[in-house]
Amino acid sequence: MNNFELEALLHEKLRPDLIQDYSPNGLQIEGKSEIRKVVTGVTASQALIEKAIALQADAILVHHGYFWKREPEPIRGMKGKRIRTLIQHDINLYAYHLPLDIHPELGNNACLARLLGIDVTGGLEGHEQSVAMYGSFREPVSSTDLSQRIAAVLQRAPLHIPSGEEQLISTVGWCTGGGQDFIDLAAAKGLDAFISGEISERTTYSAREQGIHYFSAGHHATERYGVKALGEWLAQTQDLEVEFVDIDNPV
Repeated sequence: MNNFELEALLHEKLRPDLIQDYSPNGLQIEGKSEIRKVVTGVTASQALIEKAIALQADAILVHHGYFWKREPEPIRGMKGKRIRTLIQHDINLYAYHLPLDIHPELGNNACLARLLGIDVTGGLEGHEQSVAMYGSFREPVSSTDLSQRIAAVLQRAPLHIPSGEEQLISTVGWCTGGGQDFIDLAAAKGLDAFISGEISERTTYSAREQGIHYFSAGHHATERYGVKALGEWLAQTQDLEVEFVDIDNPV
């Protein structure tokens, strides 16, 4: 497949034109024109690039790419080494950020909901392009049971901030990655719990004072599954070899 044809296909599936983002979505670094093998991963780190080289990949597809708003513009240091390595090995880099969070089928939020057994109600922000979601469990669970479920699914024990009293959790909001500040919107909606990847100092007080459980489950851990699902879709629908590579990140 031609590298620009692959970008058009991914754009058609993920519709980046529907949401404002903090980085460019699509083909960020142009490499060879013909693509046969794609490596997928969460972040375009040097370790992922080196693995893609070893696997003789023609392209890398990630959730976290480059050229973020307000990042330094000069291509030097760590950023320079990454880009130089991609160009030297003629490897295409594709990145999709928020479009891969919100996609109703392949998105990080949709994947996390399926993994944790959450029935999706809708967007927490009240529209289809919401980057945070809310829903419910078919059967209420205790906070201890939910912690254990998250740990079993993500292979990472979450940090749990209790709501102040032990009640069963029926309704839940979530946002993969760095979505901790959506806890206030979840509390205002009267949800029992909120799950995200990261936690800030202020998140603890938001949970305690607003009576909502908070689970910090890991930025990397909650965002493995969208890009993996996207790669699997590519492999199933196109004549491409796709391999997911998980570079360990404890955050």
